[in-house]
Amino acid sequence: MSASRPLDAGPPLAATVVARVEESPGVFTLRVRLDDPGAQAAYRFAPGQFNMLYLYGAGEVPISIMSDPEERDAIGHTIRAVGRVTQGLAALGPGDAIGLRGPFGRGWPLREVSGSDVVLVTGGLGCAPAVSVIHYVLRRRERFGKLVIIQGVRHADDLIWREHYDRWAKLPATQVLVAADVATPLWPWHVGRVTDLFGLARFDPEGAVAMMCGPEGMMRTAGNGLLALGLPEARLYLSMERNMQCAVGRCGHCQIGAAFVCHDGPVFSWGEMKTLLGRRGF
Repeated sequence: MSASRPLDAGPPLAATVVARVEESPGVFTLRVRLDDPGAQAAYRFAPGQFNMLYLYGAGEVPISIMSDPEERDAIGHTIRAVGRVTQGLAALGPGDAIGLRGPFGRGWPLREVSGSDVVLVTGGLGCAPAVSVIHYVLRRRERFGKLVIIQGVRHADDLIWREHYDRWAKLPATQVLVAADVATPLWPWHVGRVTDLFGLARFDPEGAVAMMCGPEGMMRTAGNGLLALGLPEARLYLSMERNMQCAVGRCGHCQIGAAFVCHDGPVFSWGEMKTLLGRRGF
């Protein structure tokens, strides 16, 4: 993990929205730039980390960073408008002011798994924290083996970045598998659960690393499925979602077991989380 500056208790830095993209009904991407050119130039993050985005007059929310670390001119965040702050963020457009603290948390271990096949298993908007991995691998293609992208959604209309999946599927050594529990008439991919696709995935389980993000029930089932294929437990990671509020492990809202998701995660090894997934009370 890398951080450009300590932002433990400091106020958010002023930033400006430089682009807004409507991904699907209720899901949008904001690209923001820090107003201080020096702060923008110094900003660093690792895929899997998150920022706290501050909507002045409403509050702040944790949002995963979806852009690549080498995209230095702006920082991308894909957001679902589900609450007061995110609905307010949805109304912003280019030129609007925003506050930003971050980056926070522990990201994906991409440097440690160089040379491996990379398998991404995501569900719903879980693709947002993982898409930075896709960008990272594709920009540094020589460092990795096969890239297998497995994405599941509840309803076909929930899928975002369709054109990206089509484009990624045409790239060398890259496989894209998509599933929807409920399809629309022109849905071109699998109908059913995301774990149904494991039999179609082409990678070497013993030489691969898998990264998951999405609903905990999906990750528990997918993790057990990947282990059954022969993936070593030590090469299985997941990004947890909890009610993160302070971002520095103090308020306790995101605690799971002995860990604080905002500070110790959101990326964990399977070994760290396997006994807590789906366990009542955690």
